Amino acid sequence: MGHPFPIREIARQAGLSEATVDRVLNGRGGVRPSTAQEVHRAIADLDRQRTQVRLVGRTFMIDIVMQAPERFSTAVRTALEAELPGLHPAVVRSRFHFRETGPVEEQLATLDRIARRGSQGVILKAPDVPEVTAAVARLAATGIPVVTLATDLPASARIGYVGIDNRAAGATAAYLMGQWLGDRPAHVLTSLSSGFFRNEEEREMGFRATMRARHPGRTLVEITEGQGLDATQYDLVRAALERDPEIRAVYSIGGGNVATLQAFHDLGRECAVFLAHDLDHDNTRLLREHRLSAVLHHDLRHDLREACHRIMRAHGALPPAAPPLPSPIQVVTPYNMPPEATTG
Repeated sequence: MGHPFPIREIARQAGLSEATVDRVLNGRGGVRPSTAQEVHRAIADLDRQRTQVRLVGRTFMIDIVMQAPERFSTAVRTALEAELPGLHPAVVRSRFHFRETGPVEEQLATLDRIARRGSQGVILKAPDVPEVTAAVARLAATGIPVVTLATDLPASARIGYVGIDNRAAGATAAYLMGQWLGDRPAHVLTSLSSGFFRNEEEREMGFRATMRARHPGRTLVEITEGQGLDATQYDLVRAALERDPEIRAVYSIGGGNVATLQAFHDLGRECAVFLAHDLDHDNTRLLREHRLSAVLHHDLRHDLREACHRIMRAHGALPPAAPPLPSPIQVVTPYNMPPEATTG
């Protein structure tokens, strides 16, 4: 395949040897299909980042490791690559390691490969479990700084967290839910992708505490472990609706909103209020179609820029600075969507 990049650059981007890249590019065989895909992905990443690669300055190779649905990981990739030119005169190169679901051992293996291979920093979205905390400690021991994104690992050796105040986001959702439901009878479905992500746990705690304080008679029904994926989310939501005919509102903490709405539709049920998180491509479309009441959103570009600055500071490339405030929480309705969402 044609490309303007030297084998050395492709090998560095892919985290493979130059010999392996050479075999793939020249079709010499003896390479697993998954390895060949890594080479082609590296070339595609370099092509998207070619403007930044040409900048003169200190180079930082950063690995982004995430467990998240494709719609969110795509939003993160787009936000980071949009920020790269603005980091001039530094050159930030990125390698992406995304997975939607699977055993935590797969993510641990990725983190340990990065520790062995080397990196200037890791931006991490991972479940808050002891094994991940230990992997972050191994990265820190090799001098690789870790910044958590969207969901924190406060007991780990990470150098900082970027994202919203998730407890405040849950409380905001409860305030909106109470205002819009008013006195109408309705049970509220709260939906988490997994109980192992701290951000979702904190959102649920903020939502539940505020609902209990402001609307103590309102029944909350929780479902979890849908992984934010439509295929698993649909069955969980449908089962909850069949068990409880009073569910008429949803606070979607972990996503899978297309499937949630489909379950309501298939059972002939109305969803009076539907609150969700993040203007990914699914939620942007659903909000534009007035099928969501509001989306609690924050600027991912701001978060990724701050994560890169944190890593640069860890290497002494930027002067020390006070820890940043959490990202502002935006309440987005069909009538105040950001320009990039209305044109997407």
